[in-house]
Amino acid sequence: MRRKPLTALLASLMLVAAASAQAQEASQAPAPGTATEGLQIMDAASVDIGEFLWLKRVLAVFADTPADPRYIQQMQLLAERPRDLVERDVIVITDTDPTARTEARRDLRPRGFALVLVDKDGVVKLRKPSPWSTREISRSIDKTPLRRDEIREGRGSTLTQ
Repeated sequence: MRRKPLTALLASLMLVAAASAQAQEASQAPAPGTATEGLQIMDAASVDIGEFLWLKRVLAVFADTPADPRYIQQMQLLAERPRDLVERDVIVITDTDPTARTEARRDLRPRGFALVLVDKDGVVKLRKPSPWSTREISRSIDKTPLRRDEIREGRGSTLTQ
């Protein structure tokens, strides 16, 4: 019987530990269909983005699988400070199944992981290939003309400086 070298055994153990940690992180990320302190998180398969025109900003989070570390990290970042997004009339839609060919995936055409912000007027305002904090997302929203109008008219929270 041949023995595995110590380095191969250690590499195997590291892979098992990484998979276990990833599974644990995935279980801690908010699931679609949940609300985190008022932030709606919905599955893209059950949503028509057009329903939210002039009502809500849509933050779409795409990945090729729910196990994508960037997707897991993004969902955790959103759960940390959901109030920032709620104050800016944001809903989150998630799509982790490229084979489902949802309307959001057809319209926004992500490749792998993507974070896409669609403003209330239906215009894409932000596309990112990596996770962003709610603070960064909020600042991007606050720079848009629609958000500035909302603040000026007293329909939203004040700008974060």
